Amino acid sequence: MQKKFLIVDDMHQSICGLLSEIGIDADYQPQISRSELLSIIGNYEGLLIRSKTDVDQELINAAVKLEVIGRAGAGLDKIDVQYVESRGIEILNAPEGNRDALAEHAMGLLLSMLNNIIKSDAEVRNWIWDREGNRGDELSDKTIGIIGYGYMGQAFVQRLRAFDCRVLVYDKYKKGFGTKNVEEVSLAKLFDKSDILSLHIPLNEETRAWVNKDFIQNFRKDIYLLNTARGEILPTKDLLELLDSGKIKGAALDVLDKEKFDNLTEDERNQFTDLFSRKNIVFSPHVGGWTFSSYKRINEVLVGKIASHYHIMSESNKP
Repeated sequence: MQKKFLIVDDMHQSICGLLSEIGIDADYQPQISRSELLSIIGNYEGLLIRSKTDVDQELINAAVKLEVIGRAGAGLDKIDVQYVESRGIEILNAPEGNRDALAEHAMGLLLSMLNNIIKSDAEVRNWIWDREGNRGDELSDKTIGIIGYGYMGQAFVQRLRAFDCRVLVYDKYKKGFGTKNVEEVSLAKLFDKSDILSLHIPLNEETRAWVNKDFIQNFRKDIYLLNTARGEILPTKDLLELLDSGKIKGAALDVLDKEKFDNLTEDERNQFTDLFSRKNIVFSPHVGGWTFSSYKRINEVLVGKIASHYHIMSESNKP
C-alpha cells in the first residue's frame, strides 16, 4: 500500500516530486492550522516539518499510523524526541543539506565582526571616513574554541583551515576526532586558550541557557562570540551583562533567544533595544544555512533518508 506523507511547512517545490519518485503520496498543506492537523494526522504514515510545527505528545497521540517524522533541516528542538522514539517512530533530519551554507555564513559573520564591516559600511554611507576606528583583528593569530563537532561544527572547521588559526574543539559526546588541524580538548583547555567562541550545539534541556554569564566568566581572556546554533543557549540578559563588562568584546549572532518580535514582553523588548544599539555586534535573522542551494538540497537529503528507511532505491541514496 502506498505511504502517505503530510507536509505542514513551506518547503522547496521539489519535495512532492521527489517523494512521488519513491512511491510516496505527498499531501502539501503548509498553511494547515493546528486543529486541522490534529484532525487529519491519523491518516498519514509520514509527517514533514520545518520550524513552525510543534511535534508534542498531543500530536503524536493523534498520529496513530505515523512511522516517520522528517525535519527539513538540522535541529530537533520542535520535536519531543523522547516521546516520539518511545512510540517507535523514526526521526529523520537533514543537516547534510545545509551544513555548507551554515559554515559559509558563519565565516561571513566572523569576518564581519572582526573587521568592523557593518559598522564601517554604515559610517561611510554617512560620510564618515574613520580608518583608525575600524582597525580590524586577524584570524591567523587567534585561537578559536568550538563547542560541538557535528555536521555544522565540522563544516565550519573545514573553512577555518584556510586562515591558519588554531582550532580547539570540545564535544561532550564525541571522542577521538583530533587531527593535525583540529585539537580535541577539554572544556577547561577551551576556557584557558580561546580568543573566539563559536557554538555549534543543538538546543535541548541540557544546553538551554547553558552558555550563560557564569559559563563565559570561565574564559581566561575576554572573547569574541559567534552563535549560529540556537539563541536560547545564551540568554540575552546575560549577553548584555557580558558585553557591558567587556568579557565579550564583540558578538556575531544569527540567532536570538526570542525570534518572534510580535510576542515580546516589555522587558524583552527593552533588552533587544539595548542589544540592537550595540555597534560591536553583527546580526542576521536566522538565515545561516538558508540559501537557494540548501533549500533544495535539504529536500534531496531528506527524501534519500526516507527512501533508505523504506529500503527504496532513489537518486538521493544511491551508493
